[in-house]
Amino acid sequence: MIEDPRFDLAVVIPVYNEEACIAEVVHAWRHCLSELEVNHLIMVLDDGSTDGTQSALAVFDRDERVELTTKSNSGHGPTILLGYHKAVSLAPWVFQCDGDNEMDPAFFEQLWRARDGYDALFGTRAHRSQTAGRRLISWVSRLVVHLAYARGVQDVNTPYRLMRSSVLAPLLSAIPEATFAPNLMISGALAVARVRIANFPIPHCNRRTGTVSIVKLRLWRSAALSLAQTVVRAPALRATARELAARHESAGAPQ
Repeated sequence: MIEDPRFDLAVVIPVYNEEACIAEVVHAWRHCLSELEVNHLIMVLDDGSTDGTQSALAVFDRDERVELTTKSNSGHGPTILLGYHKAVSLAPWVFQCDGDNEMDPAFFEQLWRARDGYDALFGTRAHRSQTAGRRLISWVSRLVVHLAYARGVQDVNTPYRLMRSSVLAPLLSAIPEATFAPNLMISGALAVARVRIANFPIPHCNRRTGTVSIVKLRLWRSAALSLAQTVVRAPALRATARELAARHESAGAPQ
């Protein structure tokens, strides 16, 4: 539990080569959270972009509600974890989204309004257009998470997730920093921990700018790596999740 949170919500946005839309995305989230009167910090983590992403983000240099971090390239998963580790120390709630403008901030309100009754709220990507290969990977990912951990999260890798820091923080210690797809493990572990989970259908639209960084053969290799890591780490995450469940049951209320 956070002794003295600086914010009510910390938003984690990993970014790589999104110069065409990232300023629009951050502006949209700033507007959304200000309209909801949420005391927030938006953490934008640039994972070594090689385009003009840093220049596009310069407009937020003096915005006290936006924290910009530039780091060497390590991948989407490690960048998310870096953001999570800091976010859980700043606010009782952590929200993660991507910087590609595929899921609109306008739908965040329904998650935020419902948060008191839950510990983790997930935006299930509705009307998502995928190639046959990506549909297969999504299906296998969901199956692996449900078999290796537990059922509960419908869209196990969704980049639209609101989580209590008190349930997220204990899980982070069991996830290696080089993990390719940590959100898969987190989704499964939260289900094992029997925390209160809600799934909300959120309209999804394919990116209108930039390019998908993982394609063709690399896509399959990345999928195999992420699923292998998810299975290998399952025993440690399940054990940590059970400890979390025991603490919550003894406490009798969310922390």
